Amino acid sequence: MSISPSERPSPAAAAAREVFVARLRAELHTCEEHPQDVSAARRAYREAACLLSRFDPQRLRLPGEAAATGGAVLELVDDCTTLGMPDQAGWSLKSEVREEALRGLAGPEAARRALECHVGELPAEAGPERFCLDYLSGRPPATDRLTAVELADALQAVLWLSRVPGTTGLPDTAELQLALERARLLEPLERLVRSPFQGRARELAELREYVVPSGGSAVAGARPDGMQHPGPVPPLVVHGPGGMGKTTLLAKFVLDTIHDPAGCFPFAYIDFERPTLSIQEPLTLIAEAARQLGIQFPAHRAELDALAHECQEAARSQREGQERVSQLHELATTRAVLGRRSSQEFQSMATGRETDLIRRLADVLRRAVADRKDGENPEDPPFALVVDSFEEAQYRGSPVVGRMVAIYLSFQSIYPRMRLIVSGRAPVEHPAKTVDPLDIELGELDPEAAVGVLTSCGVTDPEVARALADRVGGHPLSLKLAARAATLAGAGAERTCELIRSLPERRHQVFRRVDQLLVQGILYDRILSHIGNEEIRRLAHPGLVLRVITPEIIQEVLAEPCGLRVATPEAARALFAEFSRLDLVEPARPDAVRYRADVRAIMLRLPGGDRTTVMRDIERRAVEHYAGRDGLEARAEEIYHRLRLDENPRSVEERWLPGVERFLAGAQQEMTPRAAGLLTARLGGGTPDQVAAGADQEDWERIAAREVEDLLAQGYAQAAFERLGRRQPWTPCSPLHALFAEALSRLGRQEEARRATADAIDAAERAGCGERRLELLLLSARLSEEAGDPESAGRALRVAEDVAVGLGQDLEAMGALLARARLTAGADGVDPEADAQLADRLRRLPDAVLADRPVLVRAVASQIYDRAPGALDHALEVVGLPADDETLDSLGAAMRRATGRQPALLGRVMEILDEAAGPSRQPAGGAPTGIAGILRLARDRGTLDTLARRLLAVPDRSGEIVAGVAAAMGAGTGARTAGQAASGPESGRPTPEEGSGPAGSEER
Repeated sequence: MSISPSERPSPAAAAAREVFVARLRAELHTCEEHPQDVSAARRAYREAACLLSRFDPQRLRLPGEAAATGGAVLELVDDCTTLGMPDQAGWSLKSEVREEALRGLAGPEAARRALECHVGELPAEAGPERFCLDYLSGRPPATDRLTAVELADALQAVLWLSRVPGTTGLPDTAELQLALERARLLEPLERLVRSPFQGRARELAELREYVVPSGGSAVAGARPDGMQHPGPVPPLVVHGPGGMGKTTLLAKFVLDTIHDPAGCFPFAYIDFERPTLSIQEPLTLIAEAARQLGIQFPAHRAELDALAHECQEAARSQREGQERVSQLHELATTRAVLGRRSSQEFQSMATGRETDLIRRLADVLRRAVADRKDGENPEDPPFALVVDSFEEAQYRGSPVVGRMVAIYLSFQSIYPRMRLIVSGRAPVEHPAKTVDPLDIELGELDPEAAVGVLTSCGVTDPEVARALADRVGGHPLSLKLAARAATLAGAGAERTCELIRSLPERRHQVFRRVDQLLVQGILYDRILSHIGNEEIRRLAHPGLVLRVITPEIIQEVLAEPCGLRVATPEAARALFAEFSRLDLVEPARPDAVRYRADVRAIMLRLPGGDRTTVMRDIERRAVEHYAGRDGLEARAEEIYHRLRLDENPRSVEERWLPGVERFLAGAQQEMTPRAAGLLTARLGGGTPDQVAAGADQEDWERIAAREVEDLLAQGYAQAAFERLGRRQPWTPCSPLHALFAEALSRLGRQEEARRATADAIDAAERAGCGERRLELLLLSARLSEEAGDPESAGRALRVAEDVAVGLGQDLEAMGALLARARLTAGADGVDPEADAQLADRLRRLPDAVLADRPVLVRAVASQIYDRAPGALDHALEVVGLPADDETLDSLGAAMRRATGRQPALLGRVMEILDEAAGPSRQPAGGAPTGIAGILRLARDRGTLDTLARRLLAVPDRSGEIVAGVAAAMGAGTGARTAGQAASGPESGRPTPEEGSGPAGSEER
């Protein structure tokens, strides 16, 4: 309750209360004591622990103590954090406490005495503590011999000791940090060659000759056969069967180069298996190359890091653009016009951005190399760009291949000694290539190297190693399996001879691949036969057909076909616990394991013999098991096993759900060509000729359509047309009909394109292919418009709208109506009827439906904004602005034009920008001052849509700002630019007094 003036406490009571509050605050904030309040005992324990990364407080001793007293537990309880698991927790000083303790040490000798008290308790492996002792004892380690982990520990030790008064003789922290970064750069490569590298002397020499030719000009390219290449030097492709050692070869080549002082040159190693890199986003390659070159050229580190950051930002923008393209291709009424136009624009802009950034990277490299030149070596050294795991992008028509060609040509134009080495499939035909790539095909290891592999893997008897190598051959994976099988067989001569006799004799080269599959299968069988638990052994081989093993799967799917009785869930869990300890499996998720990919890849390609019936029974049970369960993963497994059982792809496709794609990626390799055809048609990517030949006609058409779409997006109309001339006649609903007409149109054969479209529309109508008919009608309208026949175009669009309405497809109808509005706008200025109908559809459709098609909604809003007040605000609320750079550029340009023409608006606009940027407008690198920088900051903060909505309320008489918001909304969809919109017809546009703000409820 309140206290009146007459009821106030006495001065004595008030003083007592202040004392109580002070004591309570001290108890609650013991960790904030001032240095002068630290007791001598507490300070001593802090100093005893300040050079320990982790310690047991019960065993922490002070210098001079014979044994630990446990006093550190009470003294340091508020100064430490705990590390590790609760049952094995250690303590570590908080950073601010450690800093104070280090600065409070009497000197290096005191630091050494504190560490020596705990020498016996330090971990056996090197750590910061042991490096501290080395430095304090005058035995500094040679940093060039340390691993990345050791360098990190040494750096930590130096950072600690640099705080101790009087400590001298420490290495420079910047140089140590650079050594650490360089070691981390090489660490993935060194991990690959940890086992002794065997053979491949010829291939290593060819790689070296390609990068650093032994004769001729340093600028000229050289083949392994010594021939010179005028002009651009072609890339070199290293290819071979899986498991042959392509990645290991590249790692060995790079490391040999690095460790050869006479032949060292800058490099970048790009492995697309790394999660931070995307094979579909070449900008991530450029960013990673810049990062690695920054480590190799510290003087240019800041510039290269900034370039890498710019690449990441550009990649983010490209993702938005790619998503826009994908959405426009999902609807039939936006695919034929907006979709294909946006695809070509996206590929062109992406290529332009990537080549610009790679040229800038090459220029930095050129300057960095020039800074290091001396009189003895006036020529630029080569730069090797090594790209690993490129298989996914290597298929005919791949946009990634086309963009990579542009990247390497652009780099070579600035830095001629750039050399591109790619590990992947054999070179594929692509219209972008200007020269034939060179290639190195990895074959089997020679006999001496094969014996070396077996010996390094534990086969100690030379005679056994030679006999195994003779039977197994030189495939690295087969040799490792043979070594494992021999080790499990034991040292007995009889068992070893039995193993060797079980392997087939080597046959003629034409059978070599079949031999390898058979050998690998036999070796895995031998390995599985050594599983000690009989029940697990009976499950192990048949279970290979399953991608995931759980206790439930063991009980319901595996047990009975394998001759086991598993009556209870407890028994299934016990078997699963034993099964999960096999080294042939790895964790998939909690309570689930999967076979290692290399194991399944081999065993599933082998004929099963007597096991075939059992394994098919397991797959049928798996279908029943997963069909009764909900969720995308269960549905994906059901589809997987139906395809493995070779069910009709059309019936399997009926079980498809959006989202199962990510669970089926890569499964094509485990299927028959017919089943793989369905997966490839659904998932995309490259298609081996065997799969394409075995695919159903409908699946083949979808595979071919994706390849033709890619070729058209890159501007290769002739190549697309040639690709279309296969496996005809096509089905009436085939996507190839529209693409055939599109290719004819781009080749200038307009009348043929219109005739082909008309014929395909009739066929689609007769076959009841509503979606395909819609796409063809939109294409027909576009072709008619281009031929100067707007009446035919309008008729086609009205028919398309009627068809979409008849199908109950409101969004398809909106797409057709948008095309009609744009057609009439281009011919006569504005079509009030089309715009009004668009506005009506936008109002009537539920927000939840609109939110699923943000690109279409934005395109519609940007089309009708000047005749439908509130449309832009509604779109901003439901789907927001795109987040790519084109959006920001459109919005920023409009704001600059408007404030330039009406300076009075500047204060209001800057107020909106400042509020959207927020307090984070003061980053460490300085605040962005330009409109573009502030807009990017607003995008990063998630306030861009709010900013745009506030801009709509600015009383801009010129209409520039609202037109800029509209242009930003429709970025990438062929919408009017801000300048076009602002200078367009004035009828229907809100007056300055009305503003451009949110619509009222009656307008929504």
